[in-house]
Amino acid sequence: MQKDFHYYATYCAAFIAGYSHEESLDVAYSAQFVDECSRTLLSKIKGPSAAATTQLQLEMMDARTDSVGLQDITRIWASFHFLPKDLYAEKKKGCGISYMNKYRLIAGPNGDLAVKTVELAKGRPVQSVGIAMHVLADTWAHANFAGTPSLVINNTDYNFYELLPDGKGGYTEKQINFVHKASSPDDLDNSTYTNTLYQRAENTIMNLGHGRAGHLPDYSFARYRYLPAWGEYNDIVKDNPNDYIKAFTQMIRAMKFIRGEYPVFEKDTYDDEAVRPWRERIMGIIEKRQINAEAEWKAFGEELSGQTIEDFSTDKYFEEYMGAPADKKDETFIGRFTKGAIAHKGMVVDEIFRSGNLLAGFSKLISKRAGT
Repeated sequence: MQKDFHYYATYCAAFIAGYSHEESLDVAYSAQFVDECSRTLLSKIKGPSAAATTQLQLEMMDARTDSVGLQDITRIWASFHFLPKDLYAEKKKGCGISYMNKYRLIAGPNGDLAVKTVELAKGRPVQSVGIAMHVLADTWAHANFAGTPSLVINNTDYNFYELLPDGKGGYTEKQINFVHKASSPDDLDNSTYTNTLYQRAENTIMNLGHGRAGHLPDYSFARYRYLPAWGEYNDIVKDNPNDYIKAFTQMIRAMKFIRGEYPVFEKDTYDDEAVRPWRERIMGIIEKRQINAEAEWKAFGEELSGQTIEDFSTDKYFEEYMGAPADKKDETFIGRFTKGAIAHKGMVVDEIFRSGNLLAGFSKLISKRAGT
Protein backbone atom coordinates (compact mmCIF):
# COMPACT_ATOMS: atom_id res chain seq x y z
CA MET A 1 0.00 0.00 0.00
CA GLN A 2 0.97 3.62 -0.42
CA LYS A 3 0.72 6.81 1.59
CA ASP A 4 -2.82 7.40 0.37
CA PHE A 5 -4.00 4.40 2.38
CA HIS A 6 -1.41 4.15 5.16
CA TYR A 7 -1.76 7.81 6.12
CA TYR A 8 -5.02 9.33 4.88
CA ALA A 9 -7.24 6.24 4.85
CA THR A 10 -5.83 5.15 8.20
CA TYR A 11 -6.77 8.56 9.62
CA CYS A 12 -10.33 7.97 8.39
CA ALA A 13 -10.48 4.48 9.89
CA ALA A 14 -9.10 5.71 13.22
CA PHE A 15 -11.61 8.55 13.41
CA ILE A 16 -14.53 6.23 12.58
CA ALA A 17 -13.21 3.84 15.25
CA GLY A 18 -13.56 6.55 17.88
CA TYR A 19 -10.19 8.27 18.11
CA SER A 20 -10.07 12.06 18.30
CA HIS A 21 -8.74 14.14 15.42
CA GLU A 22 -5.36 14.53 17.13
CA GLU A 23 -5.16 10.84 18.03
CA SER A 24 -6.16 9.85 14.50
CA LEU A 25 -3.37 12.00 13.09
CA ASP A 26 -0.86 10.29 15.38
CA VAL A 27 -2.12 6.81 14.45
CA ALA A 28 -1.93 7.74 10.77
CA TYR A 29 1.55 9.25 11.09
CA SER A 30 2.80 6.11 12.82
CA ALA A 31 1.27 3.88 10.15
CA GLN A 32 2.98 5.81 7.36
CA PHE A 33 6.23 6.15 9.30
CA VAL A 34 6.65 2.38 8.98
CA ASP A 35 7.46 3.07 5.31
CA GLU A 36 9.97 5.78 6.26
CA CYS A 37 11.88 4.45 9.29
CA SER A 38 15.06 3.11 7.69
CA ARG A 39 18.46 2.65 9.31
CA THR A 40 19.65 5.66 7.32
CA LEU A 41 16.92 7.80 8.89
CA LEU A 42 17.55 6.39 12.36
CA SER A 43 21.26 7.10 12.02
CA LYS A 44 20.44 10.69 11.08
CA ILE A 45 18.39 11.26 14.25
CA LYS A 46 20.61 8.99 16.38
CA GLY A 47 17.87 6.43 16.99
CA PRO A 48 18.24 2.68 17.59
CA SER A 49 19.03 0.82 14.37
CA ALA A 50 17.11 -2.21 15.67
CA ALA A 51 13.90 -0.21 15.20
CA ALA A 52 14.23 -0.04 11.39
CA THR A 53 10.92 -0.91 9.75
CA THR A 54 11.97 -0.56 6.13
CA GLN A 55 15.05 -0.46 3.90
CA LEU A 56 15.89 2.19 1.33
CA GLN A 57 16.80 1.17 -2.21
CA LEU A 58 20.39 2.24 -1.60
CA GLU A 59 20.48 0.16 1.57
CA MET A 60 19.10 -2.82 -0.33
CA MET A 61 21.73 -2.45 -3.04
CA ASP A 62 24.41 -2.79 -0.37
CA ALA A 63 22.63 -5.53 1.59
CA ARG A 64 24.38 -8.84 2.05
CA THR A 65 22.64 -11.91 0.69
CA ASP A 66 24.47 -14.50 2.74
CA SER A 67 22.47 -16.24 5.50
CA VAL A 68 23.03 -13.42 7.99
CA GLY A 69 22.12 -10.71 5.49
CA LEU A 70 19.00 -12.58 4.37
CA GLN A 71 17.89 -12.96 7.97
CA ASP A 72 18.21 -9.21 8.47
CA ILE A 73 16.15 -8.49 5.35
CA THR A 74 13.50 -11.02 6.36
CA ARG A 75 13.18 -9.67 9.90
CA ILE A 76 12.22 -6.28 8.53
CA TRP A 77 10.05 -7.17 5.56
CA ALA A 78 8.24 -10.19 7.00
CA SER A 79 7.52 -8.30 10.22
CA PHE A 80 6.18 -5.04 8.83
CA HIS A 81 5.13 -5.51 5.20
CA PHE A 82 4.58 -9.20 4.43
CA LEU A 83 3.28 -10.69 7.65
CA PRO A 84 3.13 -14.49 7.19
CA LYS A 85 -0.38 -15.92 7.19
CA ASP A 86 0.42 -19.50 8.20
CA LEU A 87 3.81 -20.43 9.65
CA TYR A 88 2.78 -24.09 9.67
CA ALA A 89 1.35 -24.32 6.14
CA GLU A 90 1.74 -27.62 4.32
CA LYS A 91 2.07 -28.52 0.67
CA LYS A 92 2.04 -31.83 -1.12
CA LYS A 93 4.93 -34.15 -0.41
CA GLY A 94 8.19 -33.62 -2.20
CA CYS A 95 8.95 -30.10 -1.01
CA GLY A 96 12.29 -29.63 0.69
CA ILE A 97 12.60 -27.86 4.03
CA SER A 98 14.27 -24.83 2.42
CA TYR A 99 11.33 -24.34 0.07
CA MET A 100 8.76 -24.97 2.81
CA ASN A 101 10.36 -22.38 5.10
CA LYS A 102 10.00 -19.77 2.36
CA TYR A 103 6.50 -20.92 1.44
CA ARG A 104 5.41 -20.51 5.06
CA LEU A 105 6.42 -16.84 4.98
CA ILE A 106 3.86 -15.98 2.27
CA ALA A 107 1.71 -13.09 3.46
CA GLY A 108 -2.05 -13.08 3.67
CA PRO A 109 -4.92 -11.75 5.80
CA ASN A 110 -6.58 -13.36 8.79
CA GLY A 111 -3.64 -15.38 10.04
CA ASP A 112 -2.65 -16.03 13.63
CA LEU A 113 0.10 -13.41 13.43
CA ALA A 114 -2.40 -10.76 12.35
CA VAL A 115 -4.37 -11.41 15.53
CA LYS A 116 -1.20 -11.29 17.64
CA THR A 117 -0.21 -8.03 15.95
CA VAL A 118 -3.45 -6.34 16.97
CA GLU A 119 -3.37 -7.86 20.45
CA LEU A 120 0.18 -6.59 21.00
CA ALA A 121 -0.94 -3.01 20.28
CA LYS A 122 -3.70 -3.08 22.91
CA GLY A 123 -2.74 -1.07 25.98
CA ARG A 124 0.22 0.49 24.20
CA PRO A 125 0.65 4.07 22.90
CA VAL A 126 -0.94 5.22 19.64
CA GLN A 127 2.39 4.69 17.87
CA SER A 128 1.98 0.93 18.31
CA VAL A 129 -1.60 1.20 17.06
CA GLY A 130 -0.35 2.85 13.87
CA ILE A 131 2.32 0.18 13.39
CA ALA A 132 -0.31 -2.54 13.80
CA MET A 133 -2.63 -0.86 11.28
CA HIS A 134 0.15 -0.67 8.69
CA VAL A 135 0.94 -4.35 9.14
CA LEU A 136 -2.74 -5.37 9.12
CA ALA A 137 -3.49 -3.39 5.96
CA ASP A 138 -0.50 -4.87 4.14
CA THR A 139 -1.67 -8.43 4.84
CA TRP A 140 -4.42 -7.65 2.31
CA ALA A 141 -2.47 -5.67 -0.27
CA HIS A 142 0.63 -7.86 -0.22
CA ALA A 143 -1.08 -11.23 -0.01
CA ASN A 144 0.58 -14.08 -1.94
CA PHE A 145 4.10 -12.66 -1.70
CA ALA A 146 6.76 -13.29 0.94
CA GLY A 147 8.99 -10.83 2.76
CA THR A 148 12.15 -12.73 1.96
CA PRO A 149 14.12 -12.74 -1.31
CA SER A 150 13.06 -15.81 -3.29
CA LEU A 151 12.68 -16.54 -6.99
CA VAL A 152 10.79 -19.79 -6.36
CA ILE A 153 8.19 -17.98 -4.25
CA ASN A 154 7.88 -14.40 -5.53
CA ASN A 155 8.52 -14.65 -9.26
CA THR A 156 5.79 -14.14 -11.86
CA ASP A 157 5.79 -14.54 -15.63
CA TYR A 158 4.07 -13.18 -18.76
CA ASN A 159 0.77 -14.78 -17.72
CA PHE A 160 -0.30 -11.54 -16.04
CA TYR A 161 -3.57 -9.87 -17.04
CA GLU A 162 -5.37 -6.82 -15.76
CA LEU A 163 -9.14 -7.23 -15.35
CA LEU A 164 -10.88 -4.08 -16.55
CA PRO A 165 -14.60 -3.41 -15.91
CA ASP A 166 -16.55 -3.68 -19.17
CA GLY A 167 -19.45 -1.50 -18.03
CA LYS A 168 -21.84 -4.46 -18.09
CA GLY A 169 -20.98 -6.00 -14.73
CA GLY A 170 -18.15 -8.10 -16.10
CA TYR A 171 -14.50 -7.67 -16.98
CA THR A 172 -12.26 -7.74 -20.02
CA GLU A 173 -8.68 -8.98 -19.80
CA LYS A 174 -5.69 -7.00 -20.96
CA GLN A 175 -2.21 -8.44 -20.78
CA ILE A 176 0.06 -6.35 -18.61
CA ASN A 177 3.26 -5.02 -20.08
CA PHE A 178 6.02 -4.87 -17.48
CA VAL A 179 9.00 -2.56 -17.96
CA HIS A 180 12.01 -1.89 -15.78
CA LYS A 181 12.30 1.90 -15.81
CA ALA A 182 11.90 2.96 -12.20
CA SER A 183 12.02 6.62 -13.23
CA SER A 184 8.94 6.30 -15.46
CA PRO A 185 5.45 6.43 -13.94
CA ASP A 186 3.11 3.54 -14.48
CA ASP A 187 0.92 4.00 -17.55
CA LEU A 188 -2.57 3.03 -16.43
CA ASP A 189 -4.19 3.67 -19.81
CA ASN A 190 -2.00 1.09 -21.49
CA SER A 191 -1.60 -1.32 -18.53
CA THR A 192 2.14 -0.74 -18.52
CA TYR A 193 3.74 -1.12 -15.11
CA THR A 194 7.27 -1.05 -13.75
CA ASN A 195 8.58 -4.15 -11.99
CA THR A 196 11.95 -5.46 -10.91
CA LEU A 197 14.31 -6.95 -13.44
CA TYR A 198 14.19 -10.74 -13.75
CA GLN A 199 17.24 -12.40 -12.27
CA ARG A 200 17.76 -16.13 -11.97
CA ALA A 201 19.55 -15.94 -8.63
CA GLU A 202 17.22 -17.28 -5.96
CA ASN A 203 18.11 -14.79 -3.24
CA THR A 204 18.60 -11.55 -5.15
CA ILE A 205 16.76 -8.57 -3.69
CA MET A 206 15.00 -8.26 -7.07
CA ASN A 207 12.93 -11.22 -5.88
CA LEU A 208 11.86 -9.65 -2.58
CA GLY A 209 8.17 -9.28 -1.89
CA HIS A 210 6.00 -8.13 -4.78
CA GLY A 211 8.83 -6.56 -6.76
CA ARG A 212 8.16 -8.85 -9.72
CA ALA A 213 4.52 -7.65 -9.74
CA GLY A 214 5.50 -4.00 -9.55
CA HIS A 215 3.15 -1.61 -7.75
CA LEU A 216 -0.01 -3.46 -8.74
CA PRO A 217 -0.59 -4.79 -5.19
CA ASP A 218 -0.38 -1.19 -3.90
CA TYR A 219 -3.12 0.20 -6.17
CA SER A 220 -6.56 -0.06 -4.59
CA PHE A 221 -8.31 -0.08 -8.00
CA ALA A 222 -6.33 -2.97 -9.47
CA ARG A 223 -7.81 -6.33 -10.37
CA TYR A 224 -5.54 -8.84 -12.02
CA ARG A 225 -4.99 -12.51 -12.80
CA TYR A 226 -1.51 -13.96 -12.66
CA LEU A 227 0.58 -17.06 -12.13
CA PRO A 228 2.75 -16.94 -8.99
CA ALA A 229 5.92 -19.01 -8.92
CA TRP A 230 4.63 -21.07 -5.99
CA GLY A 231 1.16 -21.60 -7.48
CA GLU A 232 1.68 -24.95 -9.23
CA TYR A 233 0.46 -23.46 -12.53
CA ASN A 234 -2.83 -22.32 -11.04
CA ASP A 235 -3.99 -18.77 -11.67
CA ILE A 236 -4.70 -16.41 -8.81
CA VAL A 237 -7.20 -13.60 -9.22
CA LYS A 238 -6.47 -10.59 -7.01
CA ASP A 239 -9.40 -8.23 -6.44
CA ASN A 240 -7.86 -5.21 -4.71
CA PRO A 241 -11.09 -3.18 -4.33
CA ASN A 242 -12.68 -6.04 -2.41
CA ASP A 243 -9.51 -6.56 -0.36
CA TYR A 244 -9.00 -2.88 0.39
CA ILE A 245 -12.53 -2.36 1.75
CA LYS A 246 -12.02 -5.43 3.92
CA ALA A 247 -8.72 -4.01 5.12
CA PHE A 248 -10.41 -0.70 5.94
CA THR A 249 -13.30 -2.24 7.86
CA GLN A 250 -11.00 -4.72 9.62
CA MET A 251 -8.80 -1.84 10.76
CA ILE A 252 -11.86 -0.17 12.29
CA ARG A 253 -12.79 -3.39 14.06
CA ALA A 254 -9.20 -3.81 15.28
CA MET A 255 -8.98 -0.28 16.63
CA LYS A 256 -12.33 -0.61 18.39
CA PHE A 257 -10.92 -3.74 20.06
CA ILE A 258 -7.80 -1.84 21.06
CA ARG A 259 -10.01 0.90 22.50
CA GLY A 260 -11.90 -1.68 24.56
CA GLU A 261 -15.19 -1.85 22.65
CA TYR A 262 -14.77 -5.58 21.98
CA PRO A 263 -13.37 -8.19 24.37
CA VAL A 264 -11.45 -10.05 21.64
CA PHE A 265 -10.16 -9.50 18.14
CA GLU A 266 -11.00 -12.43 15.90
CA LYS A 267 -10.03 -13.41 12.39
CA ASP A 268 -12.35 -12.55 9.51
CA THR A 269 -14.31 -9.90 11.43
CA TYR A 270 -15.10 -6.50 9.93
CA ASP A 271 -17.06 -3.44 10.97
CA ASP A 272 -19.21 -3.05 7.87
CA GLU A 273 -21.91 -1.28 9.86
CA ALA A 274 -19.55 1.53 10.83
CA VAL A 275 -18.91 2.48 7.19
CA ARG A 276 -22.45 1.95 5.91
CA PRO A 277 -23.22 5.71 5.64
CA TRP A 278 -20.12 6.27 3.51
CA ARG A 279 -19.64 2.93 1.76
CA GLU A 280 -20.45 4.22 -1.71
CA ARG A 281 -18.10 7.17 -1.20
CA ILE A 282 -15.31 4.91 0.06
CA MET A 283 -15.69 2.43 -2.78
CA GLY A 284 -15.62 5.31 -5.24
CA ILE A 285 -12.20 6.31 -3.89
CA ILE A 286 -10.92 2.74 -3.83
CA GLU A 287 -12.04 1.88 -7.37
CA LYS A 288 -10.94 5.09 -9.12
CA ARG A 289 -8.09 4.36 -11.53
CA GLN A 290 -5.32 6.68 -10.39
CA ILE A 291 -1.73 6.42 -9.23
CA ASN A 292 -2.40 8.38 -6.07
CA ALA A 293 -5.66 8.66 -4.08
CA GLU A 294 -4.36 11.01 -1.40
CA ALA A 295 -6.59 13.97 -2.32
CA GLU A 296 -9.79 11.90 -2.20
CA TRP A 297 -8.98 10.22 1.13
CA LYS A 298 -7.91 13.54 2.62
CA ALA A 299 -11.14 15.25 1.55
CA PHE A 300 -13.19 12.39 2.98
CA GLY A 301 -11.31 12.49 6.27
CA GLU A 302 -11.76 16.22 6.62
CA GLU A 303 -15.49 15.85 6.02
CA LEU A 304 -15.64 13.17 8.72
CA SER A 305 -13.90 15.18 11.41
CA GLY A 306 -14.46 18.73 10.29
CA GLN A 307 -10.74 19.29 10.86
CA THR A 308 -7.80 19.90 8.56
CA ILE A 309 -5.60 16.87 7.95
CA GLU A 310 -2.06 18.13 7.66
CA ASP A 311 0.05 16.59 4.92
CA PHE A 312 2.43 13.91 6.08
CA SER A 313 5.87 15.25 6.99
CA THR A 314 8.52 12.67 7.81
CA ASP A 315 10.47 14.98 10.11
CA LYS A 316 7.45 16.19 12.11
CA TYR A 317 8.76 14.74 15.40
CA PHE A 318 12.50 14.74 14.76
CA GLU A 319 13.28 17.93 16.67
CA GLU A 320 11.48 16.69 19.77
CA TYR A 321 13.42 13.41 19.67
CA MET A 322 16.86 14.82 18.94
CA GLY A 323 16.46 17.56 21.54
CA ALA A 324 15.39 15.23 24.34
CA PRO A 325 17.94 14.09 26.98
CA ALA A 326 19.10 10.51 26.60
CA ASP A 327 16.98 9.35 29.55
CA LYS A 328 13.86 11.02 28.13
CA LYS A 329 14.00 9.92 24.49
CA ASP A 330 11.69 6.97 25.11
CA GLU A 331 9.01 9.44 26.19
CA THR A 332 9.02 11.27 22.85
CA PHE A 333 6.83 10.41 19.87
CA ILE A 334 9.69 8.80 17.94
CA GLY A 335 10.87 7.07 21.12
CA ARG A 336 7.48 5.44 21.59
CA PHE A 337 7.43 4.48 17.91
CA THR A 338 10.85 2.82 18.05
CA LYS A 339 9.91 0.91 21.21
CA GLY A 340 6.73 -0.29 19.52
CA ALA A 341 8.60 -1.28 16.37
CA ILE A 342 11.17 -3.29 18.30
CA ALA A 343 8.43 -5.03 20.30
CA HIS A 344 6.48 -5.93 17.16
CA LYS A 345 9.55 -7.17 15.29
CA GLY A 346 10.55 -9.22 18.31
CA MET A 347 7.13 -10.85 18.47
CA VAL A 348 7.11 -11.79 14.79
CA VAL A 349 10.68 -13.12 14.77
CA ASP A 350 9.89 -15.07 17.93
CA GLU A 351 6.89 -16.73 16.28
CA ILE A 352 8.82 -17.53 13.11
CA PHE A 353 11.64 -19.06 15.15
CA ARG A 354 9.20 -21.03 17.30
CA SER A 355 7.78 -22.58 14.14
CA GLY A 356 11.23 -24.06 13.44
CA ASN A 357 11.96 -21.60 10.65
CA LEU A 358 15.37 -19.90 10.78
CA LEU A 359 14.91 -17.51 7.85
CA ALA A 360 14.39 -14.57 10.22
CA GLY A 361 17.19 -15.63 12.51
CA PHE A 362 17.40 -16.54 16.16
CA SER A 363 14.77 -15.18 18.56
CA LYS A 364 16.17 -12.95 21.29
CA LEU A 365 12.88 -13.25 23.17
CA ILE A 366 13.35 -17.00 23.54
CA SER A 367 16.96 -16.43 24.61
CA LYS A 368 15.81 -14.08 27.37
CA ARG A 369 13.16 -16.50 28.57
CA ALA A 370 15.73 -19.29 28.66
CA GLY A 371 18.22 -17.11 30.48
CA THR A 372 20.88 -17.43 27.78
